[in-house]
Amino acid sequence: MADSSGYAAGDDRLAVRGRALLLGVVLFLASELMFFAAWFGAYYDLRGHTDRWPPAGVTLDFLEPTIGTLVLGVSSLLVLLATRELHARNYALTRLYLGAAIACGAAFLAITVHGWLAKTFTIASNAYGSVYFSMTGFHALHVFAGVLAMTYLFAGAREPAFLGANAAGAEGIGYYWHFVFVVWLAIYATIYLVR
Repeated sequence: MADSSGYAAGDDRLAVRGRALLLGVVLFLASELMFFAAWFGAYYDLRGHTDRWPPAGVTLDFLEPTIGTLVLGVSSLLVLLATRELHARNYALTRLYLGAAIACGAAFLAITVHGWLAKTFTIASNAYGSVYFSMTGFHALHVFAGVLAMTYLFAGAREPAFLGANAAGAEGIGYYWHFVFVVWLAIYATIYLVR
């Protein structure tokens, strides 16, 4: 019996398509890793060539980004739980966990924007401001994209595209969200812990 995708239940083409999709996600994330590696390279190169880092006039709040880190970590855990519940076909819990993860992602973005507005420096103030706002800004764009992807998954959690062997789409979104969290951990450590 064929599902709405036109494939019969147990059709091996679904598994092959799922593996190809996940491979594509992993390759995409590898390219994104190189993108962020360039920003880390710029940050540490500037830090290595500057007597005072961060420069005078730059103050960083530690509490707000720490709360944001915890919120993003909770959202990563929630996405993991949502993916497991989706595989178990428990759609009520899937949607609950996804909804909470989306809310955490939105809260992280709100914390990020609030932090930007409270800064004593701008992207044009100095090299530190440029690299700080570029790193955190591109990360925020990735968080925004992840929130959109999770919202799409939330809306389609009962659709055949996210069931059985087709669940690779949900797994790919999960991989992306975990990547966003791990990159944030590196950014957080670089900016707030390694002075």
